[in-house]
Amino acid sequence: MIAAGKQQKPKSEFGGGALERRSISEQVANRIMAMIKSGNLKSGDRLPTEQQMGIAFAISRPPLREALKALTLMGVLESRQGGRYTVTDLSPSRLVAPFNVMLSVTDYDVQEHLEARAVVDLALVRFCVERASPEQRQRILKLAIDGRAFHDDPVAFRLIDIEFHQALNDGAHHQLLTALAQGLYDVGLDVRRVASGIPGVIEKSVAQHCEVADAVAVGDAEAAVAAYRRHLEHVRDTTIQSMAIVNQQQ
Repeated sequence: MIAAGKQQKPKSEFGGGALERRSISEQVANRIMAMIKSGNLKSGDRLPTEQQMGIAFAISRPPLREALKALTLMGVLESRQGGRYTVTDLSPSRLVAPFNVMLSVTDYDVQEHLEARAVVDLALVRFCVERASPEQRQRILKLAIDGRAFHDDPVAFRLIDIEFHQALNDGAHHQLLTALAQGLYDVGLDVRRVASGIPGVIEKSVAQHCEVADAVAVGDAEAAVAAYRRHLEHVRDTTIQSMAIVNQQQ
């Protein structure tokens, strides 16, 4: 029996009971995410019209559109012609895209950046030692050794540096961490371009790449992680040095 003064909340076949007024758009987004997690909605599924969802959730269009916009910015939904929304492929690269945009517009903090890289990259290095195929280990080693030819060519070194780090990520066989690592690698690139022109920086980076690659090749996770940590410290220190150079030039 319904208590006096209260109204029974209508039921919704689309996602359960009608939503309460508190944080309506957030509740809608959470309800849709729950349907995706449970498999009720899958990649490629087209959501009902806004009118149909408004009826199902028993809400007006403004909070519904706010929720749909939020999920679109997160990379979960995409808007198709005609105003209908579709569940995306939910690939890691798509889902971390908003994260990458956020990093690109946030005030750059080199210490925070390298701490984040340490968390993600060191985990990937450990996974790489455990999971990389023999062919992948050979590619990592070759890229590290080939870097010795580019001590005096910053542009060429930056190219092979990207390939080296990508090879480590590929060897880890972890899509989500790899997507995060790629986003973190791209942060502060303008400053690190300056670092690659400082005498001795490339030579030291290449030597550290070789230390990491040697440890990966023989399956020594602790040595690989320790060598990669030293490399990140080198990146941090030279980035700080580059920032000082840039500031002097301004």
